[in-house]
Amino acid sequence: QVQLVESGGGLVQAGGSLRLSCTTSGLSFSRRYAMAWFRQAPGKERELTAAITWSGSSSYLIDSVKGRFTIYRDNTKNTVYLQMNSLKPEDTAVYYCAADSIYWRAGATDPSVYEYWGQGTQVTVSS
Repeated sequence: QVQLVESGGGLVQAGGSLRLSCTTSGLSFSRRYAMAWFRQAPGKERELTAAITWSGSSSYLIDSVKGRFTIYRDNTKNTVYLQMNSLKPEDTAVYYCAADSIYWRAGATDPSVYEYWGQGTQVTVSS
């Protein structure tokens, strides 16, 4: 049974930082999955926020988070991270991690191409 479990969300003031983690089980990282973080704010569509290839050599960030967010992974721990700095109220959303079997691809924006999803973790940024 494949599980992706996110953690690290919470309530933070604007300008603060959070680090999200997504740990997988039943999904061998050796099978080479690219990983991504999506977010979904109330009343909005789920949007790709960051993605990283299996090797970690290539990553993607949407323009609104460039310079503030970093995505990285540790395949020895089956975990992908999203370091979020200088948070803004508009970053408030449920954040989901997802796995893409096209392991060399980072930046697929269509949620339907991702095979596995976590349950999401809430990030709330107060002004």
